[in-house]
Amino acid sequence: MRLTHLADYAVVILSAAARRPQGERLSTCALAAETGVPLPTAQKLMGRLALAGLLTSTRGQQGGFTLARCPTAISLAEIVEAVEGPIALTQCGGSEEASDCALDAHCRVKPHMGLVGNAVRGALDAVTLQQLAR
Repeated sequence: MRLTHLADYAVVILSAAARRPQGERLSTCALAAETGVPLPTAQKLMGRLALAGLLTSTRGQQGGFTLARCPTAISLAEIVEAVEGPIALTQCGGSEEASDCALDAHCRVKPHMGLVGNAVRGALDAVTLQQLAR
């Protein structure tokens, strides 16, 4: 399993945000400059992270973003899922619906792939943003 650039950048941006004093307003421009994430990508990610409830946005002259929760209460799994969607290692991911996999009709592993996805999600869930920010 490999994270996409967007998920990786989301982790980088939120880690930089977590190193700031709690409650500090975060500027997308400042975070992009600090992390090296291109500004358009940072803007896209900040919006996604806010939609996922990891950031809170405030409009206006004194606006910006703040972490929605303490960095110890935000997990790596939440960050990845905010950008990538639900964590699944295979296309079928243990779902009962048919996929376009050639083995779908006869696959004996498919019913168990949910267990694998849950184990991976559990491992990512055990890593906090606070740990990543150190």
